[in-house]
Amino acid sequence: MFASRTFVALACFVASAFGATYQQTDSHQGSGFLQSFSHQAIADPTHGRVNYVDQNTALAQNLTYYSGDHFIIRADHTTVLSPSGPGRNSVRLQSNKQYTTHVTVWNVRHMPQGCATWPALWEVGADWPNQGEIDVVEGVNDQSPNQSTLHTSSGCTMPASRSQTGTSTGNNCDTASTNNAGCGVKAPSTNSYGPAFNSAGGGWYAMERTSSFIKVWFWSRNDGSVPADVKNGATSINTDNWGTPYAYFPSQSCDLNSHFGAHNIIINLTLCGDWAGAVYGSDGCPGDCVSYVNNNPSAFTNAYFDIQWLKIYG
Repeated sequence: MFASRTFVALACFVASAFGATYQQTDSHQGSGFLQSFSHQAIADPTHGRVNYVDQNTALAQNLTYYSGDHFIIRADHTTVLSPSGPGRNSVRLQSNKQYTTHVTVWNVRHMPQGCATWPALWEVGADWPNQGEIDVVEGVNDQSPNQSTLHTSSGCTMPASRSQTGTSTGNNCDTASTNNAGCGVKAPSTNSYGPAFNSAGGGWYAMERTSSFIKVWFWSRNDGSVPADVKNGATSINTDNWGTPYAYFPSQSCDLNSHFGAHNIIINLTLCGDWAGAVYGSDGCPGDCVSYVNNNPSAFTNAYFDIQWLKIYG
């Protein structure tokens, strides 16, 4: 009996001690992204002024390409568009695998910048919004800082006070009652998004999803506090050593298991649309969004992602 109790206690200790330790399950770099992600040539669900192209078109037009550990996706930056024709060619990638409990670590050198741009690194279930959405990196029109957001069905809210360094934009994650705003958290640092992010050489984003919480961290390229396992893309990581996240979404008033299903990872760049288009003028951008996209291809010279790698842990 004593031996049995000792074993159970030891098992609980081990589970507690190593509860935040994960092993690498997937590593994507360079050409590997083309094996692990698929181009989605679909109508933009957010009604942007883009034309998402298939892989053959993306490769032929250099909208997707790789060199060594550089993986690039971008919008077309050479074509003047007809107002009555399709939008600017761009790319939307979806992971072939799905994930539940996991950690993603993104090493990003450059993100799309410019008026009208709306880039995102995010995850979503097949049955939206019932299987949830986690936006890790998202913003519009060069407006810093980054915002990480959950979008769910009804019955998911966040406590007003919680252990995070970012600033909440709202605590009701229900898309229906928030006009799809969800429950967002803005990062505390201006170099977490847009031109400031790019000028700093990018950085690392990490997201941890469990049945108890979802957390998001950011470290700029020259941040001395970036954990070694994050910086090096280690095969084993311990999220307990990463400090306070800037975004913390606990399960106390949101059953994460019932609001979040198996997720695909998405990398995309849209232009204008439901968010970037709606705030285009108030963000200080010239003219109207759609005309700007149609008539100014050179404005999108810097509208590209340069991803060094993506590591996934389970």
